[in-house]
Amino acid sequence: MYSLPLAGPSLAQETDLPPIPMPRPGIELDAPSAMAPTDADRSEEDELLMRLREAETPEQGARITNQIMTLWSKSGSATMDLLLRRGRNAAERQNWEAAIDHFSALVDHAPDFAEGYMGRALAFYNTERWGPAIADLEQVLALNPHHFGAMRGLATVMEQLGMEEEAHAAYGMALDLNPTDADAREARDRLELGLRGTSL
Repeated sequence: MYSLPLAGPSLAQETDLPPIPMPRPGIELDAPSAMAPTDADRSEEDELLMRLREAETPEQGARITNQIMTLWSKSGSATMDLLLRRGRNAAERQNWEAAIDHFSALVDHAPDFAEGYMGRALAFYNTERWGPAIADLEQVLALNPHHFGAMRGLATVMEQLGMEEEAHAAYGMALDLNPTDADAREARDRLELGLRGTSL
């Protein structure tokens, strides 16, 4: 697990924002045990992450990234897949409140499925609810320390909050996981220039 130079037990707690209620739609859910990743899934993930770190071109990195994201989106449950799809469809329409509802239902019933927290973090970010966004991103990384998307998301929120040193470190960690992420590299380099200027 990556460790960020943050004060206190959780950056999310420092924002002092109220928790968001988690709705419970009337859906019959599959057993949580059905969502446990198989040994084959873990082996495939390890191989893809290694290939991503060794990717030589952005195009190659993008293909591998898509494969990894597809693998991470496999819940092993038809009902969870439905909630994930509903949340993502709402997010694509920028209907953030509906997305929060769907992802909250997914998180409520599948607390060990990282992509539920990841989707909700995006919706919280786009509604400027920084505390809940950070809390969900931290939970993604607790469940999946290799989640380069969550690490970059955390860096983005930190930068938004003016925490430039912490954001710079988080972008660097995202690049350790995915060296082909051009956006994270540009953001890290930009912050590095600013931090050098303030240290003169």
